[in-house]
Amino acid sequence: MFIMGLLRTILIILLVYFGFKILARLFAPLLLKFVAKKAEEKFGGQFGGFQNPNQQRQQQKQNEGETVIDKMPNDNKSSNQKVGEYIDYEEID
Repeated sequence: MFIMGLLRTILIILLVYFGFKILARLFAPLLLKFVAKKAEEKFGGQFGGFQNPNQQRQQQKQNEGETVIDKMPNDNKSSNQKVGEYIDYEEID
């Protein structure tokens, strides 16, 4: 009785394992295509693939060779000249 239960359990485990392998071979290409398509959409949106309708209208209005400045830079930048103290050192072998 114990041996029959053990054999039945091993058989079920083997069927699940081989069934999973067969299904993985069938559906893996579809899954990879789906993931690649989503990644392409995501990266395409970040690198200029997606444009706002307002941006498209502005690009159509611009003439060739025309320079457009969207934002004027701040001239109030002041650099801190006293950044720190320079320490000279000698390397000891």
